[in-house]
Amino acid sequence: MKVANLVGSRFKEKPSDCVIDSHALMVRGGYMKYVGNGIYSEFPTLRRVTSKIENIIRQEMDAIDGQEVLFPVVLPADLWDESGRYESVGSELLRFTDRNDARMVLGMTHEEAAVQLVREYAQSYTKYPFMIYQFQRKFRDEARPRAGMIRVREFTMKDAYSFHTSQEDLEKYYDVCYQAYNRIFQKAGIPEVVTVASDSGMMGGNISHEYMLLTPVGEDSIVLCEECDYRANMEAAANCVSGDKIGEQAELAMIETPDCKTIEDVCAFLQSDVESSCKAVVYQKASNGQFVVGFVRGDYEINETKLRNLVGEEIYPAEITEDSCLVAGYIGPYAISEEVEYYLDLTLQGIESMVAGANKEGYHYTGLNLNRDLKDAKYVDIAKVKAGSVCPCCGKPAITIKRGIEVGNIFQLGTKYTKAMNMTYTDENGELKNPIMGCYGIGVGRMAASICEAHHDEYGPIWPISIAPWEVEVCCLRADDEECKKVADDMYTGLQDAGIETIYDDRDVRPGAMFSDADLIGAPIRVVVSPRNLKESKVEITTRDKAVKEMVDLDKAKEYVIALRQKLFDDIASHVEAYQK
Repeated sequence: MKVANLVGSRFKEKPSDCVIDSHALMVRGGYMKYVGNGIYSEFPTLRRVTSKIENIIRQEMDAIDGQEVLFPVVLPADLWDESGRYESVGSELLRFTDRNDARMVLGMTHEEAAVQLVREYAQSYTKYPFMIYQFQRKFRDEARPRAGMIRVREFTMKDAYSFHTSQEDLEKYYDVCYQAYNRIFQKAGIPEVVTVASDSGMMGGNISHEYMLLTPVGEDSIVLCEECDYRANMEAAANCVSGDKIGEQAELAMIETPDCKTIEDVCAFLQSDVESSCKAVVYQKASNGQFVVGFVRGDYEINETKLRNLVGEEIYPAEITEDSCLVAGYIGPYAISEEVEYYLDLTLQGIESMVAGANKEGYHYTGLNLNRDLKDAKYVDIAKVKAGSVCPCCGKPAITIKRGIEVGNIFQLGTKYTKAMNMTYTDENGELKNPIMGCYGIGVGRMAASICEAHHDEYGPIWPISIAPWEVEVCCLRADDEECKKVADDMYTGLQDAGIETIYDDRDVRPGAMFSDADLIGAPIRVVVSPRNLKESKVEITTRDKAVKEMVDLDKAKEYVIALRQKLFDDIASHVEAYQK
């Protein structure tokens, strides 16, 4: 491939709508083009990267006895009716009707399709276990697409589904997939990916893990312990609270607090500590609009996922009107309307004298003691973990919060889908049972963007050689110089004949422009042929990460590149080997 013929333009200026480096570099480098909100076309350069990622994934899936299939993008809504998700999933699922008024959906995930594919095939226990996987386009109508390929509406996903006759067998295979995923990220050049416990969300099941690339631009908060191996997504992280007494008991009193509708205003007005205050966060149930209130200590935030899981259905931020049973800005757990479903967070346990809303316009309570003033006060974990908190694993105050990009996930789904969709098999005793499922996903485009985010400089991506669009770039600095052009041509042909993926820039452009484009393409090895170096019968060979910069004799250059290429692959292999050990 010659750069002159490569479809996709490269340019210097950073697009104004790019908020993270990987997005800007992939637009500037001619990798992708904006089509619509959260929708991009991929140029050949990006397709080469994603194809290599897919091949790495495919190798690992095949190695653990996965069988590749392909599900439709468009699915009948009836399948989602069977699983119960047609109504329960929110607006991310795109619903429409065809010309015959049949209800259809665009696949945002394919659990229903997987069950539909194999439920007639797998009616005997002798067919189990097995795993099927696919690479397929998906569409999720995300409310806030951002950061280029990091969060989009249309994307390519590798998803896999395993089927088992026992929980024990699922757990064994789950661990096999767990290890396979780690090898995938090692081979793709991002060994820094960490595994964290996560919330299963709409997928269902009780056990799930996410693979996170730690980066300040990540959209997920990751809870890590500096003293042990505890790692969890903020959504699933347990809040460990001592429950020690805070303050001394006092008489319950209703105090006028005019225009004090926030915790900060109330505490300033009453000259009280925020640690002794109670914050109310209000939601409504999607099913019937009933108010749901989560109460947390004033210096904590509500973990919406935890609250949703406790409620057992979708919730959304409440709209409180004048005729509501709640008074916005003055909501508290004492004497709250019986129409309201409320939850008390663990952080409130131990506060002997609390400031809280009085459920009356312009008034708050002081001296509230939940154990004394509320009947059967029960405490649950619905708050976000804070830095410096106690680790639920080792018990040390060593929790830190970092940001990360989710590059993969795995779930133990149980019988959520097989039971709902009446998938059964006959066991060895002649009894009908529902198979147990596992689910394993990787977003291919997001993974490419994440690798770019993890490995780049101000000039462009620094692709690991295992997924780089090309392994070597040959730059001819003077195409009008006969000797220079011939040497560069021969180098390009010779490397290609040796099976090395090579891109060749022989354009009549200034060296600065040529090197700028080469940085954006990001080939790990660069061979520069120039008249000046040829006077000494040498070429310049560098690596994109600047670790190597050598003047090499012309007659040894090809072998040098071949050896350097092999070294880069060996470095990746050593990471995989070290992990396996």
